[in-house]
Amino acid sequence: MAKFLIVEARFYDHLNDMLIEGAKAAIKAAGHKAEVITVPGALEIPGAIALADESGDYDGFVAIGVVIRGETYHFEIVAGESARGIMALTMDGVAIGNGILTVENEAQALVRADPALKDKGGEAAKAAMALLALRERWS
Repeated sequence: MAKFLIVEARFYDHLNDMLIEGAKAAIKAAGHKAEVITVPGALEIPGAIALADESGDYDGFVAIGVVIRGETYHFEIVAGESARGIMALTMDGVAIGNGILTVENEAQALVRADPALKDKGGEAAKAAMALLALRERWS
């Protein structure tokens, strides 16, 4: 049994709740445990994962958040830099599933977050579990 940390940037409560529901369900269905922590925004997710990984308390991580395009360039920075930070950690062998939605509008986010539709939270958890399995295979 593995222990996963779901790191969420809680900005859109109703969307995050759906993403977390999907992630928890996928982790539980695989026979693993999950814990959830909240950080201020998507840019803080990679840093929180790096700190938690150093603790050795978790086997893998699921990044959860929603970034909706606004009127400024901030969307590109948040979307790109959070993904870059997660990818850098993944390249160092950290098992992370990226469930940070980067969308044009709330309607797109709703479809992707809903566990009964695209279930991107569940998909992110499954990705983290798949990377953990590969890490264990090659360690």
